[in-house]
Amino acid sequence: MLKFYLADRRFLIALFIVNLVGTIYGYIWYKPQLAITPDIFLPFVPDSPTASLFFTIFLFFFILGKNVPYIEALAIMTLFKYGTWAVVMNLLTLFIDGSLHWTGYMLIVSHGAMALEGLLYAPYYKLKLRHLAVAGIWTLHNDIIDYVFGMMPIYGSLTRFMPQIGYFTFWLSILSILLAYWLTIGRKSREATRHV
Repeated sequence: MLKFYLADRRFLIALFIVNLVGTIYGYIWYKPQLAITPDIFLPFVPDSPTASLFFTIFLFFFILGKNVPYIEALAIMTLFKYGTWAVVMNLLTLFIDGSLHWTGYMLIVSHGAMALEGLLYAPYYKLKLRHLAVAGIWTLHNDIIDYVFGMMPIYGSLTRFMPQIGYFTFWLSILSILLAYWLTIGRKSREATRHV
């Protein structure tokens, strides 16, 4: 039943529109930070909207019946990573501050959905090891830009915990890479073994 909806053209078009609108909103949300970001770091600062952009591009080509493996690898890794990251950071903000603005709850729901949607489409990705390797390098490189060069998202009360958040984010990246492998190349390998 779920597989039927995931591949249904009308559902895909609706999902494409939702992700496109969410991507645009995400870049607008980052506008104040982008205004003070050195040009060389601009591609690496708006993490969540860029992850959403990768998935939106995947959906566009998927609707057309085509695959874009490098984009698919970037989508599954970064959607899970930054979707999970934003949920954790907003819950952490709630824990530390004792309250959360309504937009924080909206971000929890939307980013939770981001993390999930990238994984749900894993059976449709046509990935090889080289695609995951490139996406993995991008993902870890982003951590270096964020936490070595100080370009991480600005989260008010969490700023004093940046070393700990950077450490958490690094291991979240590793988990995202391993999960992407497990759900794509690993899954196909397991299925092939079962049919031998």
